[in-house]
Amino acid sequence: MGIIGRFLKLTTYGGAATLGAHFVWTRNSQVEPLPPTDYLFSSLSFKRLNPNQNAALSDVCIRKVPLSQIDPKLLEKKGKLVEAFCAGVWGGLGYAFQRQYLARKYQGPSTAHQLWSTHDLLSSNYEVGTEITDHFQVVEKADNRIVVRCGDSPLKREVRESDGLFEMSVDIKKDEGVAVFHLKSVFFNGLTGKKEGPVMPYYMELLHREYDKIWMESALRNVYA
Repeated sequence: MGIIGRFLKLTTYGGAATLGAHFVWTRNSQVEPLPPTDYLFSSLSFKRLNPNQNAALSDVCIRKVPLSQIDPKLLEKKGKLVEAFCAGVWGGLGYAFQRQYLARKYQGPSTAHQLWSTHDLLSSNYEVGTEITDHFQVVEKADNRIVVRCGDSPLKREVRESDGLFEMSVDIKKDEGVAVFHLKSVFFNGLTGKKEGPVMPYYMELLHREYDKIWMESALRNVYA
């Protein structure tokens, strides 16, 4: 989460005009609490990675897009739209700063099998097991959702102190003529023994929500007609 903080501080230091442009650009993306009935909380991945049922910080960023604005080729076959959305998250401008930061620290022989380049990030189908910039790994995939584990290196497969799930999903509502895109986040401490207190400081929660909006708007560029 420190990377998110540094990114948004740079945006703030850029001046009021830059900060204002951010809010204008992301005005259509809404961040809401994730309902306790959401699939992620009952998923096998959540139960496996958080065996002690420690408290989690969660939210969802939601954005509606008219179907008329989406590349029609992505609507021809199930699963293609969510793949393009996922590729836009990792290969888009919203993730570029973090990707470059992680590459300087962790790209090397032990992580050569992971996705690093913009080309690879934009062209991947994100099958289960795919590792992304030594910080994310695809753990579930369906026609309308792709779930990645986050919080630490995918090379660390055991239960971790810093852990979480991040879901990219899309619901096509033909009767309304829109596609509803979701970025869902669930962060938790998975280590043995109950962990009390907040998962992260409140100011980091605020920064995370703004970063989610940036990811959303950047990712959608990869699905537009």
